[in-house]
Amino acid sequence: MKSVLNTAATVLIGLIAILHMFIAWLEMFAWETRGPRVFASLPAELFAQTTTMAANQGLYNAFLAAGLIWSLLIKDMHWRFNIAAFFLGCIAIAGIFGALTVSPTIAVVQTVPAVIALAAAYGAWRGSRSI
Repeated sequence: MKSVLNTAATVLIGLIAILHMFIAWLEMFAWETRGPRVFASLPAELFAQTTTMAANQGLYNAFLAAGLIWSLLIKDMHWRFNIAAFFLGCIAIAGIFGALTVSPTIAVVQTVPAVIALAAAYGAWRGSRSI
């Protein structure tokens, strides 16, 4: 069971890191070209006016992805869990805030996967402890 939870946590954290790298790329480098297709509900003229703001948001998403990747490189399970939990918690909270202020879909895309990964990481951490 320990190995299964560890593998699940690693895969989920990796997928969430990839998601946030994609979001970072989209917001930092493709906001005016791909953004209108991804966020079709927003008026097209809004993208040119918000390029700098989106790039700033993208940088935050890059930091979240970097933190999750960092957590995967840590060998000590206690610290791996601590670092992953911090960044997954940040993502979950940001998703809740986004769901309340922008669109409920953000909770589905960000909060739900982060909470599932956090639960798997917690299970892997608990399974790795010697009692």
